[in-house]
Amino acid sequence: MEESALKRTPLYRVYREYEGVKFVDFGGWELPVQFGAGIIAEHLAVRRNAGLFDVSHMGEILVEGLGSGTYLNELLTNGIHCLEVGQVMYSPMCLPDGGTVDDLIVYRLAEERYLVVVNASNTEKDYLWMAEGAPCAPAPDTSGVRRPTIRNVSEEYAQLAFQGPKAEAYLQQLTDTDLSGIKFFRFRDGVTVAGKRALVSRTGYTGEDGFELYLAPGDAPAVWNAIMERFSAQGVLPCGLGARDTLRFEAKLPLYGNELSDSISPLEAGLSYFVDFEKERFCGREALAALKERGAPRELRGVEMVDKAVARHGYPVLKDGRVIGTVTSGAKSPMLDAFLALVLVERGALKLGEECGIEVNGRVRRARVIKTPFYKHTKGS
Repeated sequence: MEESALKRTPLYRVYREYEGVKFVDFGGWELPVQFGAGIIAEHLAVRRNAGLFDVSHMGEILVEGLGSGTYLNELLTNGIHCLEVGQVMYSPMCLPDGGTVDDLIVYRLAEERYLVVVNASNTEKDYLWMAEGAPCAPAPDTSGVRRPTIRNVSEEYAQLAFQGPKAEAYLQQLTDTDLSGIKFFRFRDGVTVAGKRALVSRTGYTGEDGFELYLAPGDAPAVWNAIMERFSAQGVLPCGLGARDTLRFEAKLPLYGNELSDSISPLEAGLSYFVDFEKERFCGREALAALKERGAPRELRGVEMVDKAVARHGYPVLKDGRVIGTVTSGAKSPMLDAFLALVLVERGALKLGEECGIEVNGRVRRARVIKTPFYKHTKGS
């Protein structure tokens, strides 16, 4: 394998041989943006059948030891204290001013053992924040709370995402574990898939049903190959970052750096459901409570382009000739065959059905506010 300055996942040797695969630099990782079938075909495979993603670039941080649950509960906006063993929870992690450090997924592995899955580009930043940098984290000599052991264990995991309405039926053929028993935002460890041990969860980042498989790095190629060799004839496709982005965008699932950032709070991003104000304290609570009381100055809305054009991240949004916000994400929806965008604008500036303008390559194009999510999975669809 040739030398590369970019990091590569344990699957690189497998899919580099696929015909038509195209790679991009994604936060320092050399990852497939698409395979031979193309982004649209991959997107539709996940919506109608199933698709397989390599997401081994995601970061994993292990938090364990006495007080680990209490410690995480102080750092994260969601109520981690309510999490049961075998359950998964989504939560933002905020700065004291209410901006977002990252949004992440927490697995409760045991009574005092948690696996925190973070965005790839934020792995080191999140680890340092959790381990030593967070000013809101309780110190060992206050509140009777001990700091748990926190380790970056990303190199110990590879991760596959197998997504789509037929994912369960296919994956069930490779395991003796009853996958129907793994409910949404639950997981089971020690599942044997294609002869390899895996932690299998059911969360997803596509707006479809499906599973995540956490594997030892050396086992991931065998499981990838087993899935593709068994089910490619049924239309299962390998999928890249391009389809992953269009899928999550249709379902209005946030992407850190777009809908969330250190200057965009969860309340502005429409994620107030994941901010538990019943907790007495967590990092950013005071700022977010004040924001909630007076009303967040910005809100996330969805628009459809009346004048056909792709509204890309950062493009200005205008009303009556005045800039009222920016595009966070935009694309042509493969399912809806429409040019859509998510826009972060002044609160109350745009009402449902109202038109605005988006500046695209120096020209203002018309757009209309529509309901979100743009696409919502329904059972049997």
